[in-house]
Amino acid sequence: MGLFNRRAPHAELPPVVLAALELAKGERVLSFGVDDNTGAFVVATTYSLAVVSLAAVTADIVPASAKTSSAETSSAETSTAETPTAARTLRRRWLSVDAGAWEPETATLTVTWAEGGRGAQWSFRDQETQLPETLRERVQASVVIATRLTLGDRRSGRVAIRQDFATRELISQTILGRYTRADDPEVQAHVRAALAHLRDQVGLPA
Repeated sequence: MGLFNRRAPHAELPPVVLAALELAKGERVLSFGVDDNTGAFVVATTYSLAVVSLAAVTADIVPASAKTSSAETSSAETSTAETPTAARTLRRRWLSVDAGAWEPETATLTVTWAEGGRGAQWSFRDQETQLPETLRERVQASVVIATRLTLGDRRSGRVAIRQDFATRELISQTILGRYTRADDPEVQAHVRAALAHLRDQVGLPA
């Protein structure tokens, strides 16, 4: 793993990783794992799914005695040390996560995003992590109400009202199937009608 060993059960995040998360007020870490391929920390919090990547910075260490004895310090009197630094490379609100799939044989977690595009994948072999369970619970909890669209000709989709856990705001969301075009007037009409019904159910204006 380089800078940090594989995590053991009930391990805590290294302070440098926790600091890089920049947690919001009231936000807590629920679970995490260390990706086998990159060494990055994949972290599930109460508000979001985040990834923190690590790097090592090499610095010269000059003994205090050498600093006071002479302005010219030989290389033999210095040593180097690697200091870990961390940067948050991903942060997605739970309402931006469409779904997650766990493959137990390879300990691989695959995540797809509500807005589409390329998903993410991480592996956690030989680790005890609650990430798959946490992801499932957080995604399901963010869905206030939802319904499926069946449009024929292999066209499908879902509309939902989901909650931003940080702000408590309710947000409308549409996810269309791969054979469903967003610019199709029939699809647009079905989406509008379905969203209007869901918004009415939760007391939001149409």
